[in-house]
Amino acid sequence: MIFLPNWLKDYKKNQLNGDITAGIIVAVVLVPQAMAYGMLAGLPVEVALYSSTLPLILYAAFGSSRTLAVGPVGLMSLMTGATLIELNINNVNQMVSAAHTLAFLIGILLLSMRVAKLGAVINFLSHPVISGFVSASAIIIALSQAKHLLGLEIPRGLPSYQTLYHLTIKLPDANLATTALGVGSLMLLWCFKNPLSSLLNKKRVSDYIAQFISKSGPLVVVIFSTLCVYCLNLNSQHNVSMIGSIPSGLPTLLIPNVDSELIKTLLPNAILIALIGYLESVSIAKSMASQKRQKIDSNKELTGLGAANLASAFSGGYPVAGGFGRSMVNFSAGANSPLASIFSACLVALTLATLTPLFFFLPKAALAAIIVLAVLPLIDFHTFKHAWSYDRTDAFSMLITFFTVLIVDVESGILAGIILSIGLYLHRSSQPHIAVVGQVENTEHYRNIHRHKVKTDKAILALRVDENLYFANTNHLEDTIMELVADNPSINHVLLICSSISFIDTSALESLDDILYRLEKAGIQLHLAEIKGPVMDKLRKTAFIEKIGETNIFLSTHQAMESLKKLDNAPLKKDARL
Repeated sequence: MIFLPNWLKDYKKNQLNGDITAGIIVAVVLVPQAMAYGMLAGLPVEVALYSSTLPLILYAAFGSSRTLAVGPVGLMSLMTGATLIELNINNVNQMVSAAHTLAFLIGILLLSMRVAKLGAVINFLSHPVISGFVSASAIIIALSQAKHLLGLEIPRGLPSYQTLYHLTIKLPDANLATTALGVGSLMLLWCFKNPLSSLLNKKRVSDYIAQFISKSGPLVVVIFSTLCVYCLNLNSQHNVSMIGSIPSGLPTLLIPNVDSELIKTLLPNAILIALIGYLESVSIAKSMASQKRQKIDSNKELTGLGAANLASAFSGGYPVAGGFGRSMVNFSAGANSPLASIFSACLVALTLATLTPLFFFLPKAALAAIIVLAVLPLIDFHTFKHAWSYDRTDAFSMLITFFTVLIVDVESGILAGIILSIGLYLHRSSQPHIAVVGQVENTEHYRNIHRHKVKTDKAILALRVDENLYFANTNHLEDTIMELVADNPSINHVLLICSSISFIDTSALESLDDILYRLEKAGIQLHLAEIKGPVMDKLRKTAFIEKIGETNIFLSTHQAMESLKKLDNAPLKKDARL
């Protein structure tokens, strides 16, 4: 049976115009942007163009997003470049070969995650941590391109503060012609992005023409800067650095280098790059899908992105992921399905086959300007401001991630973000909110005694635990119950309301046993109410139910309170104190 992706089975003719339009517009953005990102990764620009053909088609076949634009992106390019620098390779061919292997490893890792159904790994990094990581990376990327904008010689792979230091002391040596091209390209890109777009909207230009013109800024910059270098002979007279010769023709299939030593060296970084590429892609895909009431399958995204990276490895490319800027262009240009990406891939392939000689005089300053304008919107001040006003713990985790990436390196920042996210979760859940509750007058509702006007019974301590019970918070629960009991000698019953508990691990079960034993020694009976079905099913497999007694487990809090009020435990209390 022939494999057909779901979107193709349900494809309608009226979707074709939107896909063709989006495919053309994205290709106009993708060609110059891919070359720029290839330069960011420290690789020949054709490697990035190869990454913009077959990977797009494979993602269209296996991914779940209808509008995600996969290909070379800033963050993946930055991390790829940093990984290649760590290898201490000076030979370009060896660097390219290592980049193929890196893409191959990332593809294998993503597909392995799919087999293990680890799509939910996206939940292990909080939004503030991701925002801090991306914002710092955007600054590093922009700083790394300043040398190309100014025509300066600065070593690659330096920490951001060292890069800034070199820029400061070498600024008087800036190449004036290169600086003019770089600044001019920045201004031209800005004009296309803001004033021109607003003008087209005011003039009521058709959506297709307005989209095409406003998004063609990078292409115009490439054409204009190339003509300037060629016509004014800037390369020979003013030492303006150019892209140079780009091999013509489509990418040829190859087998990545699978040398065991190389794989061992690349694997730690490959894991981090795979994780970040997946997180970035799924976040973008979900953001766009929600606007059209479409679904994103996190596990299917692993398949799509894994297949795309394998395709990139075997076709001479480097690691790819979903890009925010191009995806938004694809979405806003009217893409209805992944067919738009297939059209883009075909146009990139056509460029590789016929147009690469035209890029010989393309100045690196123009590509640097394209990168800078693409990454600056990723610097996220809004999330920090919101986190600072809502939860300063999240704000501090964002700051720590941000400065770790900025001052140390990208990999350390990722690890710091992961550790912070998990650490914050453990910290918060280790001290869950435990509320003493009472009855809201003339109702069957029970609420926190410190928040509502409620009735309580001196002989009954009713507690609601707002967290799952597991090894990290069992001591807190036990200490809280025993402190409250010690402070209130009149208590005969402790009612634990389990409405917010969805899981009790082995450590927590042992702790409940200890609580039951200690309360019984004090002449106090433990009761449970509102236990969820799955939790009760697991408890029935243990001896705990027999120890506490079925009669001490209640369906609702109100039922428990009414039953306990009728009991006379005074003799038991008196005996326990003897």
